[in-house]
Amino acid sequence: MNMKTVIAGVEFKNPIITASGTFGFGREYNNFYDVGSLGGICSKGLTIEPRQGNQPVRIAETPSGMLNSVGLQNPGVEYFIQNELPFMKSTGAVVIANAAGGCESDYVSIVKLLSDAEGVDMIEMNISCPNVKKGGMAFGVDPDGVAQIVKAVRKVCKKPLIVKLTPNVSDITKNALAAQNAGADAISLINTVAAMAVDYKTRRPVLKAVTGGLSGPAVKPIALRMVYECYKAVNIPIIGMGGIVSGTDAAEFMLCGAAAVQVGTANIFEPYAAINILNELTNLCERDNITNVQTLIGGLKVD
Repeated sequence: MNMKTVIAGVEFKNPIITASGTFGFGREYNNFYDVGSLGGICSKGLTIEPRQGNQPVRIAETPSGMLNSVGLQNPGVEYFIQNELPFMKSTGAVVIANAAGGCESDYVSIVKLLSDAEGVDMIEMNISCPNVKKGGMAFGVDPDGVAQIVKAVRKVCKKPLIVKLTPNVSDITKNALAAQNAGADAISLINTVAAMAVDYKTRRPVLKAVTGGLSGPAVKPIALRMVYECYKAVNIPIIGMGGIVSGTDAAEFMLCGAAAVQVGTANIFEPYAAINILNELTNLCERDNITNVQTLIGGLKVD
């Protein structure tokens, strides 16, 4: 059986990738299983300077999901390149470095560093989280902003560029097209849905930052719909994510048009989640006599 998939010229041994911010740099999970068995590993969101992130409480469980306002805690891009990238590359999985920033110059600087770093196979640009200045969410919610930041980064990016899209917009296809037309090699979606939780007894928000991002199975129907809409709108590969906890979930995203999927929140409540999903997807293909997993891509029947 052929479980390989190809995104922007990069071959993945299978379509299961771990999502940014939920898998660290893979070291801890490698104590549970060989993370090199996965198709790819996406790093934590990286910034130019180290970040401590937001004050706690910054994680909260919700029905069928999780809220987070971690605030891009990370050791900084230079530390990553020197200390974490060699391990990630040694696993044999495709290495995707996730880049974040607070303004255009931040994005350009970090993408240039990652693009020049030996061992980074692809760069995923996170333009879908809140930031100071005009960055992150400010770029990600507006097609003109998406086009502006992608064009700026494309000039210095030598590696395949994935643009991660926010669901917190009225029409995600406009931003997908803006990313494609500005030079993105692929898009990934969805990032978390803006949300909040309240403690009735204290009459205060649960999260210190008041609002955060909702992920997990609760967002899966939203994510499927947006992947399907983008698949009809663009002609670059799509990496789908949002509430994937089983091999069937992964197959459903591929039917909606995803060439690969990212597993996020599931890693937090089940350390074996990604490898279990891979095994379930493989078994599903065997059961249904699917000899090439890529035949699932865009196979949704809507007539």
